[in-house]
Amino acid sequence: MAKFINFLHGLVTIFISFVVVHGANPSTTFSVCSHAPYPEICTFLVGKTSVETPLEVRQMTLGSTLAQAEHAHKLVSAMDFNSLSPRAKSAWVDCLELYEDSVYQLNHTLGSTNSQDIQTWLSAVSTNHETCQNGFHDFNLSSYFQTFKASLSGFSKYLSNSLAINKALTPLLISSTQVKGRKLMETNNFPKWLSKGDRKLLATPSGATSANLVVAQDGSGNYKTISEAIAAVPKLRKGNSRFVIHVKAGVYKENVEIKKTMHNLMVIGDGMGSTIVTGSKNAQDGSTTFRSATFAVSGSGFIARDMTFENTAGPAKHQAVAFRSGSDLSVVYGCAFKGYQDTLYVYSGRQFYRNCQVYGTQDFVFGNAAAVLQSCNIYVRKPMGGQSNTITAQSRTDPNQNTGIIIHNSGVAGASDLGGAQTFLGRPWKQYSRVVFMKCALGSLINSKGWLPWSGSFALNTLYYGEYMNTGGGAGTGGRVNWAGHHVITSAAEAMKFTVGDFLDGGSWIPGTGLPYTSGL
Repeated sequence: MAKFINFLHGLVTIFISFVVVHGANPSTTFSVCSHAPYPEICTFLVGKTSVETPLEVRQMTLGSTLAQAEHAHKLVSAMDFNSLSPRAKSAWVDCLELYEDSVYQLNHTLGSTNSQDIQTWLSAVSTNHETCQNGFHDFNLSSYFQTFKASLSGFSKYLSNSLAINKALTPLLISSTQVKGRKLMETNNFPKWLSKGDRKLLATPSGATSANLVVAQDGSGNYKTISEAIAAVPKLRKGNSRFVIHVKAGVYKENVEIKKTMHNLMVIGDGMGSTIVTGSKNAQDGSTTFRSATFAVSGSGFIARDMTFENTAGPAKHQAVAFRSGSDLSVVYGCAFKGYQDTLYVYSGRQFYRNCQVYGTQDFVFGNAAAVLQSCNIYVRKPMGGQSNTITAQSRTDPNQNTGIIIHNSGVAGASDLGGAQTFLGRPWKQYSRVVFMKCALGSLINSKGWLPWSGSFALNTLYYGEYMNTGGGAGTGGRVNWAGHHVITSAAEAMKFTVGDFLDGGSWIPGTGLPYTSGL
C-alpha cells in the first residue's frame, strides 16, 4: 500500500508538469481513477460526467459518496425497530445517528476547499460507518446486520475512493485553493485554532470566568444539572459564538450529550477532582460502547477545562466509556478521565489534550480521532482476573485516514491498585491502527514486548506503532515485538510527523487558547 501511495503522488507530480508544460486539458490527462482502491467505480462516475479539472474530479467523488450516505440513512430510517430485540434496537439507534452525522459531514466536504479538513471529515464518516457495525458486534448480534451490510457495501468503496482521491489531489490543489497560513508556527502558546477570546477564557481562573450560564447543585446558579444548561443554550446564544458554561464544584450524576449541531461550547469546572461528572452505563446493561459514555460531545470546537469525567461500572462490566469526543478542533485541558475498560473514546476529528490524567485497564485510550495527548499522566489500574492491560486500541480502517493516537511528553505509571498485571502500550483494534509514544516516561510496568496482538497475526504488517526517545524502566526497545508495523523511530524528521504542529496542523487552531503547548518535539 505504501508503494501505491508513493506511486500515486508521483503520478500527480507528472500530471502537474504535463499540464504546465503542454497546456493539456486535465480531463484527458488525469488518470487517478486507475489507481483508486475501486477504479471501476471512479471510471464509471467520470464517464457519466464532463469533469474538466482535478477539483471537479474530487467534487464528483464527494457528491457520489454523499448520495451513498443519504441512501444508508434512508435504509436505517425505514427499519421496523419494533421487531428488534432491545439490544439490537440500541445498536440501530446508534446507526441512525451515525448515518445522519455522515450526511452532515459530507455536506461540509462539498463546501470546503481545504484538503486537510476534507480528509478529517471523510475519516469521521468512515468511522461512523464502522461504528454502526461495532454496535452489533458488542452484543454478538452480527447476524442482525448481514442483510443491511450487503446494501451498504458500496458505501465503503465510495468512501475509500474519496479518501484516496482527496489525498492524491492535495499536492495539486494546495497552491491554488488551500487556505493559506495553516502551517505550524513555533510558539509557546496553544495552536491557533481558537480565538483570542478563547485564549483568555482558558487562561482565566474558573471563578473569575465570565460564564453565560452557571450550573450549581445548591441552586446558586442558573441550573442544577449540566444537561439542563446545555438544553438551554440554543435559546440563549446569539449566532455561533463561544458559549461558556461554568459547572461549580460537586458530583453530577448524569449522562451528558452535546449534539453535532452545538458548536463552540466551553465547559469549565472548579478543578480536576472538584467538579465531577459520573455515570455507570456499560455493555452489560445493554448500552453499546458508543452509547455508554458518561459525557459525550459531537459539536465542533468544544473546550473542557478543570473537570473529572468518570464511569464507575468497573472492569467486570467491560466496555464503559467515561468521555467520548467526536468534536473536531477540540481542546481539553486539566481534566481527568477515570474508568476501566474503554475510558477515553477519542472517536473522530482533531483533538488535543493537555495536562490531563487518564485512568483505565484495557484499551482505555481508544478510537479513530487524530488525537494528541501532551504532558498528560496515564495511570494503569487493576483489571479483571486473568486480563492484561492495554493502554491504547486505535481503530484506523483505511490507510488514507489521517488519524492516530499520539502520546507525547507524558508519563505512564501504575495506579495504587495495579498489582502485578501485565501491561502493554496497545493492541490493534483495526487493520491500520496507528499509535506513537514520543519522549514519554514509561514505568517498569510495561511488558518488555511493548505491544500485544489483537488476534493472531491480524494487522501486524499494516499497523504503525512507533516509539521515539522514551525513558524509564519500560522504555527499552531491545525486547520489543518484531512486527513489520512496529518502528523504533531514530529520525527526528520521522518523529516530527507526529507532533501537534504536523499531525494536527495545530499551529492553525490551538494558539487561540493562550495555554502552553509544544508544537514540535
